[in-house]
Amino acid sequence: MSLFKKKEPAVPVDTAPVGGEERDMAADIDAVMRKYDRESATRIWEGTPKIVVRIVMAAFSLYCIYITLFSVLLPETKLTLFLGFIIILGFLTYPAKKGSMRVNYVPWYDIVLMVVGAGCFFYFAFNALSILKLATRIQTHHVVLGVVGLLVLAELCRRCVGIPILVVAGALVIYAFVNQMSWNPNFYQALENIVYKLFYTTSGVIGTPVNVCYTYIVLFIIFGAFLERTGIASLFIQFANRVAGWSSGGPAKVAVIASALEGMCSGSSVANTVGSGSITIPMMKRTGYKPEFAAAVEAAASTGGQIMPPIMGAAAFLMAEYMDLPYMEVATKAIIPAILYFAGIFIAVHLEAKKLGLRGLASHEMPKWGTLLKKCYLLIPLVLLVTLVSSGARTMQFSAAVCILAAVIVGFLNWEERLTFAKILEALEAGARGTITVAVACGMAGIISGCITVTGLASTLINSIVVVAGDATIIGLVLTMVCCIVLGMGVPTTANYCIMASTCAPILIQLGFPPVAAHFFVFYFGIVADITPPVALAAYAGSAIAQSNPMKTGITATKLAIAAFLVPYIFAYNPAMLLEGVSSIWTVVMITITALMGILGIAAALNGHLFTKIPVVLRLLLAAAGICMMIPDAATDVIGLVVLAAIMVYQYLHSKRLRSVSA
Repeated sequence: MSLFKKKEPAVPVDTAPVGGEERDMAADIDAVMRKYDRESATRIWEGTPKIVVRIVMAAFSLYCIYITLFSVLLPETKLTLFLGFIIILGFLTYPAKKGSMRVNYVPWYDIVLMVVGAGCFFYFAFNALSILKLATRIQTHHVVLGVVGLLVLAELCRRCVGIPILVVAGALVIYAFVNQMSWNPNFYQALENIVYKLFYTTSGVIGTPVNVCYTYIVLFIIFGAFLERTGIASLFIQFANRVAGWSSGGPAKVAVIASALEGMCSGSSVANTVGSGSITIPMMKRTGYKPEFAAAVEAAASTGGQIMPPIMGAAAFLMAEYMDLPYMEVATKAIIPAILYFAGIFIAVHLEAKKLGLRGLASHEMPKWGTLLKKCYLLIPLVLLVTLVSSGARTMQFSAAVCILAAVIVGFLNWEERLTFAKILEALEAGARGTITVAVACGMAGIISGCITVTGLASTLINSIVVVAGDATIIGLVLTMVCCIVLGMGVPTTANYCIMASTCAPILIQLGFPPVAAHFFVFYFGIVADITPPVALAAYAGSAIAQSNPMKTGITATKLAIAAFLVPYIFAYNPAMLLEGVSSIWTVVMITITALMGILGIAAALNGHLFTKIPVVLRLLLAAAGICMMIPDAATDVIGLVVLAAIMVYQYLHSKRLRSVSA
């Protein structure tokens, strides 16, 4: 799902080519997206077929809005109809190979897969009541339909989501077979049991992830598509330029702020990287940042967009469902960790700018405050969304529908980028396209969850890690972190969280961590897989724009996002950062301040520059001081603060001495 794909420069900044390498950058954006974002590697439609496909997509979006708000059908009927339409749209959109560029062409085997796969789900939808009455006594043709439906969905997943989630799901299905046949060696009986569980119950492919996708996420994807066409992305970049563009290394700080703001709505770190990066990366390179650093800043900030409230890459709705909490409470709990994440990147960017002696943008390159104030009405849909959802007076579906209408009205009021009928149709089409990947990934996540449930694998994994960790809970956290990063590589945000919530969160809960802290912990480490080598898709997309070394970009992005690797450990041991069990506001303030100071110390140690170059010994001490302040304990906070203050004072005096000598 991506809401902000491509943007034109919103302010009159000079984005002239640097050494010629960005000359064709704008023309290559689509190629970058097709390479690193599976959602963009789509079929090419032109002429009448393009119009037909667009109308079909728009009709699906309208169907989702109507059926979500007014349908009284059985859940099994609604969800299977939804997935049946997703399969049709998916095969109309995604070719078998990423490089398939033939215009207005769908091979015969794709048509067969589309019709047969959708037919399996439609059969279930139209015969749901009779199938439910059969319970586990499903017949042979039901088993065949279930197998075919699951296989076609898996093929669509390969095309639009990727291989990693298929490997996980495939391994678990095989394990489920082995588990079933260990106590009943009848292959057909095992197949029947597994197909029934995964296809015909709400514990499988039409489980919680698809239900949440259908109920909430689809409407917010459509809302995001309309929001994009109001011109709000341009406002975000203009605002970021006005706030931070003037400061040392301003363009990099603009990238951080703009990506954080877009992250409130965006659901794709890769699309966010390419969308913002097409503007900010050339600006950063022109200012003096190295290509690897410029790409890494954008990738790290864009990935952080997935943890930025209120939408959090649409995972916030899933988290609310899994944790049985109100949505607004989940978004509120995410605020402080998100602030710390972006503060860490901001500090690292500032230190790098000071080390390189970089300046900010000239005054004529930044918009006037008056210009920004005139465009504040573009924020009305977002403000309305937060107001409606937080009040709880209406359902989230109704709130999203109202906000879609508000986005349409605001779009008509924007004279510079006025919303037209063509743009409305385009937004509805974009909403449908964005839904395909999310729905397919959620379906596969449901299969994974179903396999874990039917085999009891969760308890086996939990017991194994509990035994290995023993009383040392930190070992359990580290092992869980590694699992999350590996499982999250190349997986979209929503499916990512579904996998983590099913496989890894129960481990931490069993180890004694609060459920909220456990779910946020696995969510964070699943997300940072997008910038963690070797499968750092967001970093690689940024490197393609910056023409930098992909692996170096990934490593640099990991260093910049160091807060994302540390903050989860803080709230795991001290859930007060998540506003969980808070005794006083002072406790939260102190935790936040000491965490910020700790991030400063670690960022300075990694950068090697504070007021001047830092010797190796002092860098080690800074890192140790930073870690001490991030440990939730008064004694370690005092030790870390004293060491950090001493080194900062020494660095400041030493830099003054060097300046006086050079003068």
